[in-house]
Amino acid sequence: MKTNLSFIKTARDKIQLLNQKLLPHKLDYVTCTNGNDVAKAIKDMIVRGAPAIGISAAYGMYLTAWELSKKNKKVTLDVLKKQKQLLDAARPTAVNLAWATTQMLSTANAFFAREAPTPTSGRANQGKDANLKLLLALYEKALEIHNDDAERCLAMSNNAVKYLVTKYPKEKYNILTHCNTGSLATGGIGTALGAIRLLHEKGKINMVYADETRPYLQGSRLTAFELQKEKIPVTLTVDSQAAYLMQKKLIDAVFVGADRIAANGDVANKIGTYGLSVLAKAHRIPFFVVAPKSTFDNSIENGDKIVVEERSATEVLEIAGRVIAPKVPVVNYSFDVTPQSNITAIFSEEDTLE
Repeated sequence: MKTNLSFIKTARDKIQLLNQKLLPHKLDYVTCTNGNDVAKAIKDMIVRGAPAIGISAAYGMYLTAWELSKKNKKVTLDVLKKQKQLLDAARPTAVNLAWATTQMLSTANAFFAREAPTPTSGRANQGKDANLKLLLALYEKALEIHNDDAERCLAMSNNAVKYLVTKYPKEKYNILTHCNTGSLATGGIGTALGAIRLLHEKGKINMVYADETRPYLQGSRLTAFELQKEKIPVTLTVDSQAAYLMQKKLIDAVFVGADRIAANGDVANKIGTYGLSVLAKAHRIPFFVVAPKSTFDNSIENGDKIVVEERSATEVLEIAGRVIAPKVPVVNYSFDVTPQSNITAIFSEEDTLE
């Protein structure tokens, strides 16, 4: 199943990231030629969405090695470790980021262990050849992470759809979703939006209600844009209207993505997700999370241990550079944590957790 949108264009010497801050008004790409460029793009929200961040970071690790090699400098494990730390710090809540950079560092580790110098090797040629071999290994790993995400999206979306139509059979569904979880946020058709796309393909969607998702408006700028482009029925709604839509029985299910899932099933996702889960539970509406296994963090016992990113007050005080509020103190958590007890089921590419 193909998508008409992609957040990234790749080449051997660079990646180009679709500037999602400018959507839906302008399609513009930011060119990244090294890992620092990628870290900045992630931090500045040029690229967002947990799987997309991980994919971008993987290419960022590769581009770090590429830039050093182009300057005839030796690529070392220490340099790659420092680059990993910089990338991981760009968006600390999204575990896919650290997962992807760990995969890349493991590839480099394996390479250095395999290609350790021998007393008889020619050092000059060996250094140059080693760099080229390492570049190829890193590029192939980044590509694998990218391509695998497309397959994972399809598998988890299928799991979600099968569960919904079996457990909650209905001719057509009204689905509420939050933030953006489609092809702009992943390497494939999406997570929660991937499930919605498959439902639409089966003729099972009546309407998708997209939360605008304050303060960054990923729902209005990105999700509504994606669904309209794919000709899927969509109605935009302000976040604070969700309760009333549920009270009026206009919502059959809620589908969201995830940025990190603790060992006990608590889910960190875009701010506003927890509120939706409380509302869904109160109205006895199923609440579903669709996310890849790379989002699961078994090193964290529960949601209380998840580090939640706080972002600039500017995101709340301004929209597109235009001041909309007086200059007062702002609290701007980028994520919140939904307890497992509020979640009907979590769908990954491997299984369904109830």
